[in-house]
Amino acid sequence: MKRKKMAHSSFENSMNGISEDLDLLHIEVDTDLTENRSDRDDSVCSKNVLRKQRHWEKQLAAKKSKRKEEKQRRKLNRVQSEADGDAPRFTKRVLKAITKERLAEAQSTGRRLCVDLSMTDCMSDKEISRLSGQLRRLYGSNKKASQPFHLFLTNLREDSRLYRECVRMNDGFLNYSMDITEESCLDLFPPETIVYLTPDAEQALQCVDPDKVYVLGGLVDESIQKKLSLGRASELSVLTARLPIDEYMIKKNNSKNFHSKILAINQVFDILLTFCDTGSWTEAFRLWFPLGKGYTVDPDITKSQS
Repeated sequence: MKRKKMAHSSFENSMNGISEDLDLLHIEVDTDLTENRSDRDDSVCSKNVLRKQRHWEKQLAAKKSKRKEEKQRRKLNRVQSEADGDAPRFTKRVLKAITKERLAEAQSTGRRLCVDLSMTDCMSDKEISRLSGQLRRLYGSNKKASQPFHLFLTNLREDSRLYRECVRMNDGFLNYSMDITEESCLDLFPPETIVYLTPDAEQALQCVDPDKVYVLGGLVDESIQKKLSLGRASELSVLTARLPIDEYMIKKNNSKNFHSKILAINQVFDILLTFCDTGSWTEAFRLWFPLGKGYTVDPDITKSQS
């Protein structure tokens, strides 16, 4: 009986020893697997990093090559221009100074144009944002013009949504070479000198008189409420005129049978600028009247002017 107990105890000790060995073996195997998995993950991460680095280096090399080619192209153009006897190309600094001087001169002697911003309270935030972009493009066109206008933004309050949006969207807005005021055009100019441009006017604009002050209604109206700008002009009791679209353009066929004479303020301004430079309404409309509005320059008028 005693020998049986001893044998049983020996067997238990042996089994316990085997169990401990298995536990140790399990730990070692788990450790090896973890280390292998960690090494594998590090290897994958390293490959991803290397791949991204190679991609970045390729992009950098491509950009450097493109800049070098552009530099060589400008140099060749400059040499060619000098060989052809063209006027020398100015540096950006010189061009900026020339533009600034030209705009400063316009503020003294240039034709005058106001953008009436008194109607923005009835506009949505989306329409306000679009109007801000149109003002930026209008100013950009004036900067490039050989004979820029003296621009006024009237009825623009500093606490208004449009003012805040112009400052937010348009870099350097507060440094634009234009007059920004809370006053109306009537506060600035005699009423008999003001001509309010509206598509609903009866009288067509024939020329741009340097003694007049032209006013554009600063309005983006996606709901197309009719005669808003005409109503504003009537409120001011000033003369009105429209672009001579009916006199120089005709409707053209399109799939939607869509025809509109309502233009953004920057589009009207580009037409005025070109007319002042060329003296030709047909040329101004041909260059700047949007094709999607469903109108085209009357070919009979174009032939008669040839």
